[in-house]
Amino acid sequence: MTHPDSFNPILFQRIANRIHETPHQRITFAEFMELALYDPEQGYYATNQVQIGVAGDFFTSPHLCPDFGELLAEQFLDMWRVMGQPEPFTLVEMGAGQGLVAADVLKYLATRKQSAEASDDYAAFWTALRYLIVEKAEGLIAAQQRLLQPFQFSPDKVQWMGFEQLPKTGIVGCFFSNELVDALPVHQFVVQDGALQEVFVTVDAESRSFTEVISNPSTGRLAEYLVEQGIDIGAGYEDGYRSEINLAALDWLETVSQKLDRGYVLTIDYGYLAPQYYSPQRLQGTLQCFRRHGAHQDPYAYLGHQDITAHVNFTTLKKQGLALGLTSMGYTQQGLFLMALGLGDRLVANNNTSDISQLNEVIRRRETLQSLINPLGLGGFQVLIQGKGLNEKEQSQVLKGLQMP
Repeated sequence: MTHPDSFNPILFQRIANRIHETPHQRITFAEFMELALYDPEQGYYATNQVQIGVAGDFFTSPHLCPDFGELLAEQFLDMWRVMGQPEPFTLVEMGAGQGLVAADVLKYLATRKQSAEASDDYAAFWTALRYLIVEKAEGLIAAQQRLLQPFQFSPDKVQWMGFEQLPKTGIVGCFFSNELVDALPVHQFVVQDGALQEVFVTVDAESRSFTEVISNPSTGRLAEYLVEQGIDIGAGYEDGYRSEINLAALDWLETVSQKLDRGYVLTIDYGYLAPQYYSPQRLQGTLQCFRRHGAHQDPYAYLGHQDITAHVNFTTLKKQGLALGLTSMGYTQQGLFLMALGLGDRLVANNNTSDISQLNEVIRRRETLQSLINPLGLGGFQVLIQGKGLNEKEQSQVLKGLQMP
């Protein structure tokens, strides 16, 4: 049910016009989600409606403290070392939000390279580093450029590009994302009479609302996807079972693998492996909407004023990666990943202070860091690292974030 008093009427009309242009007067849910989030002028991520942070619609790990980005910087440094210190080493951040991770990574490395106690590696890594941000939401690009303005005076240190502007091949370094894949548009399917059917979106002009239509799949890729995941909806899935298929994630990873010549793909997001994702007991899938830190399952409410996401199927990222020449280097939880990178040392820092005001600050900081590794929250996010073009020695080295704490 659409809420006409709380959505973007211009965006509603744009989507309605798109529906009217189609032969069957309907679009896939994936196309609806694409327009709702990424319409270049009115979509949620393309306007200033997107509110990220503790006071916004949702927050991510870097909103809590700079430690998340600083520990990622240590992982990037480790990757560079394992690869023999190539120059340039290009970090490609895909979907950078407000630019917090980029700011924290760059500020940390810029500070460490000048520290007397740091190794010379930090200075050499800073010299080799190139930071590219792939972002298509104009509102977010503006926010990123404001935050990263101090680093734009360094020639070619930080640049913004679309995927189509990146070199077709030859990038050496790391493509990484934090909570990107969950926001890629998904197809929705339902089981009806034991068969696979797809969810389409149509419009009721009189009530100015979107409604759903169930029909045959728009593409054979949906059935192929489930077969590749080992999912047989004819066995154990009751009528009305509903879930998502993220074909966009397959296309995204293919683009990344084509452009990466040598290095890593680091993906951090919330999600499951296929058997958990498509559990017959998960009757309504994983689609969620977020507005002012409230979660619900109505993607047609608050049009243009809410985030729409679905959990990530990490099994398909692994399988697609192997088919594209990406080797799975490791798969772990964010909490374990950050502990391996040194978060444990940060948890116990300054514990011996006797100053009450300092002690209160230590306690607050410890609570913040604990939230990054809480397995019931952000710490339960999944971390997948894939490699490409690495020699036998490089592949045999366990990356710092994948080592057991």
